[in-house]
Amino acid sequence: MLDAPLALQPVPLAPEISLHLVVGPLGLFDLTGGEFHSDTPPPFWAFVWAGGQALARYLLDHPEEAAGRRVLDLATGSGVAAIAAARAGAAEVAAADIDPAAVAAAHRNAAANDVVLRQHLDEPGLVLAGDVYYSPTVAPQITAQLRAFRRNGASVLVGDPGRGYFPERLFDLITEYVVPVPESLEETGELRTGVWRMR
Repeated sequence: MLDAPLALQPVPLAPEISLHLVVGPLGLFDLTGGEFHSDTPPPFWAFVWAGGQALARYLLDHPEEAAGRRVLDLATGSGVAAIAAARAGAAEVAAADIDPAAVAAAHRNAAANDVVLRQHLDEPGLVLAGDVYYSPTVAPQITAQLRAFRRNGASVLVGDPGRGYFPERLFDLITEYVVPVPESLEETGELRTGVWRMR
């Protein structure tokens, strides 16, 4: 369990959505005693990351991307993109993450925003992935998953703030946002973040 206070707070770039987020100037590894344990994912879900914020803003401003579609938010974290898809009129939305605590957080946050997320979703028409290209180990796995969804006919949107492992050659840039982020998390107060569509 997370040993830090959480509070329902509006998302900086998408204040229509509120999430249970960590309170105070804490970074990701402040919540893990400064250590990373591969068997226990750090609590990514306790923060709202730039890529998810950008996807949420884009979907709220362009609801036609999600309206009436079956949407899967991959590596959901806090669930911000999934919640935005539901708000945009998606037929069904599921939040998936390797960390069960993240899935639980996404469902908690969805309830706080009066939307419902499903546990599972077969054959999505739209796949969302925010801030997933953060490590050289994770990047190829995520790319393989996203390409499989794309081959099966799904549209794929990725929010990425230039993490360094993003395979730009596979994507087209749709739009960019300057996203407010906590300095304790990113060592800067804002990140230019793209929303990209997989080719």
